[in-house]
Amino acid sequence: GIWGISYPGFFTSASMIDTHPALKAASPQAPMTDLFKGDDAYHGGAFMMAANFGFYSFFRPQGNPELPPKVRVPFDYGTPDGYEFFLKAGTLENLGKLLGGQQALWLDQVHHDTYDEYWKARNLAAHTKNVHCAVLTVGGWFDAEDLQGPFTLFHAIERDDPGIFNALVVGPWVHGGWYRYDGNHLGRVSFGANTGDYYRRNIVFPFFEAYLKGNGDAKLPKAYVFETGTNVWRQYASWPPKNVETKKLYFHANGVLSFEPPKQEATAYDEYVSDPAKPVPFVNYVAQTVPQEYMVADQRFAASRTDVLTYQTEVLQEDVTIAGPVSPKLFVSTTGTDSDWDVKLIDVYPPDYPQSKLDEPRPEQKGKPLTDVGAPAFTMGGYEQLVRGEPFRGKFRRSFEKPEAFTPGKVEEVTFTMQDVNHTFQRGHRIMVQIQSSWFPLTDRNPQTFMNIPDAKTSDFVKATERVYHGEGQASGIETNVVVPGEKK
Repeated sequence: GIWGISYPGFFTSASMIDTHPALKAASPQAPMTDLFKGDDAYHGGAFMMAANFGFYSFFRPQGNPELPPKVRVPFDYGTPDGYEFFLKAGTLENLGKLLGGQQALWLDQVHHDTYDEYWKARNLAAHTKNVHCAVLTVGGWFDAEDLQGPFTLFHAIERDDPGIFNALVVGPWVHGGWYRYDGNHLGRVSFGANTGDYYRRNIVFPFFEAYLKGNGDAKLPKAYVFETGTNVWRQYASWPPKNVETKKLYFHANGVLSFEPPKQEATAYDEYVSDPAKPVPFVNYVAQTVPQEYMVADQRFAASRTDVLTYQTEVLQEDVTIAGPVSPKLFVSTTGTDSDWDVKLIDVYPPDYPQSKLDEPRPEQKGKPLTDVGAPAFTMGGYEQLVRGEPFRGKFRRSFEKPEAFTPGKVEEVTFTMQDVNHTFQRGHRIMVQIQSSWFPLTDRNPQTFMNIPDAKTSDFVKATERVYHGEGQASGIETNVVVPGEKK
């Protein structure tokens, strides 16, 4: 039997290919799989800047091997504020210089900014052939590093290796959280139980007992997934579930979001000015690197900005469960020649939502902002919880291999797929979608000028007016898979 998390998860995935007869059970957990497509390096063609800078600052060049220092010295940002640090650095080229002799791997990631042979050669999902052992792939809904990797791997094995036991487990966890933590909350959002312990006792232990030792039937479904919002485990015979109804949430005038298509004239639109000198932050507090809780963070700060469009439904009269990928389908124009379109799906809590009190902080949370663990009770009334957010670099709207410029003012369709969710927007809540063109410093800034962004100079970054259309024939929105109640178990 073999298992591993993150890079060791990749080792586990690679070890399954052309399975050795001695290997009976394997569990790749948070495996890095296709690094350009929604995994560690790039999301929607946008570079995951802050996380990768922090990651590669610890690496050393391979040309002159030496023992690592006995005490690891962290990179000196010179400020606790990552937003300030990255904005002052200005360009990706300048950031590379700050790494000094440790910049080689950083430069590899930065300058391969299309889906070229560098990334294709490293995509393990293209090679998952002749897998004969039982496979249990594990991931977390709030894994800031390798959320996509488990889904990519799971689907590749389904495609290439019929007849074996191949299952997917996803819980409300950060990177490796199912192994390290209780998993009862993240930031201010509670999951109602010790989900890590549940997984270890009821899922991964029975898996290895059954398929490694041959002790009984693990009775595991194809997909064992935690449903956030209601805080329950669900079992499905496929992932995504088959018994779903595809529905589109449409944007309307005056910030309205609805499953009903718009009836405005085709040219109806909302607009904002995107200024790379004042990018939209991804959290509303000082953070030097990428805090794990950003994936459930309150988005009220963003809704108040003039460069963020906000659409929300009326108060829901019944639960709405969305399972699987979320697909924005936007009709847009820009006065620039390139633009990012960052889309956020948000659960808006009712104003009178009851007070909550979280457990004592985990060791790694002590002294960090916005955990509110171990603090007096606080209200979640009006909380705008991020459910899923994903950037998309517009020049890749037709291909990740061959970017194309926008014609200023021309309406174009931008369609992409965000990472999977399994979330219930409960009765009394609202569904919200936010659209913006920067998400800083989570992703690098788009100069809004069509060019090779790794070579951009400060003078290349310009303001642009962005429009999102929502009239008949140009009805922007996001396509979702709404679970039919009878499918749930």
